[in-house]
Amino acid sequence: MRYVPRLHIVLHEPEIPPNAGNVGRTSVAIAAKMWLVRPLGFQIDDYYLRRAGLDYWDELEWEVVDSWAHLQGRLAASGAGGMWLFSAKAKKSYLDVTYAEGDVLVFGKESQGLPAEITAAHPDRLLTIPSRPQVRSLNVANCAAIVAYEAIRQWGGTV
Repeated sequence: MRYVPRLHIVLHEPEIPPNAGNVGRTSVAIAAKMWLVRPLGFQIDDYYLRRAGLDYWDELEWEVVDSWAHLQGRLAASGAGGMWLFSAKAKKSYLDVTYAEGDVLVFGKESQGLPAEITAAHPDRLLTIPSRPQVRSLNVANCAAIVAYEAIRQWGGTV
């Protein structure tokens, strides 16, 4: 293991390789572990995934899991903390909670977000990043960075 993850960032069924690559780069920057939940909209060796992550892949803690159930099992085994799920449809802001080291930040696929069965199972853990109504949703890599750095800010701003 390269580092003990301060956060876990989950991309549930990601579709766009550069988004995953950018989340990977952010994960290295803040000592987070990136999780990718299949099916993926790209191959792990995708050029654009690697390009967005630049030369940081050797430094990244990451894992690909086959399903939501598999992810939950792996997170439990890793001792991960509380889970926060993100949706443009949520009512509670990401700024209205306190993040703990080891927390899990879960983001859905770019075209549809998280499945209803996942969000319905965790309504008290569902958060949003406020934006104007003219914007349907924000880019998932940007969302992951916004929330992760809010957690870092709450912990005193040091990585």
